[in-house]
Amino acid sequence: MKVSITARHFELTSELKTFVEEEIEKVKRYFDGIVSGNVVLEVEGYRQRSEITLKVSGATLTGTGESDDMYVSIEESADKLKTQLKKYKGKLKDRDQKKVSARKETPPPLTSDEDITLDY
Repeated sequence: MKVSITARHFELTSELKTFVEEEIEKVKRYFDGIVSGNVVLEVEGYRQRSEITLKVSGATLTGTGESDDMYVSIEESADKLKTQLKKYKGKLKDRDQKKVSARKETPPPLTSDEDITLDY
């Protein structure tokens, strides 16, 4: 998975970049189908914001965090994404189970010996 990290209005340090990569690795444990990621770190006065966007098969998920500390805002973003990925994975699992149960409920095909009568 390719992850791009963008810093706005400040210099991105190697420690911060390493921290972001570690948080992304933690998020990747929740879902295997992540295609790419984009991280935007922004400083505006006293506010330090982070936005992590992940493209997964079939959806785009975004987590944002804002704090006085950039590390805390990155953790908030990652936690929100973990929650979204769990929910998305559950929806995929439910959808697959519904498909399987629908196939099981399908009646067997009629044989040529059976007569069909329709009442109108």
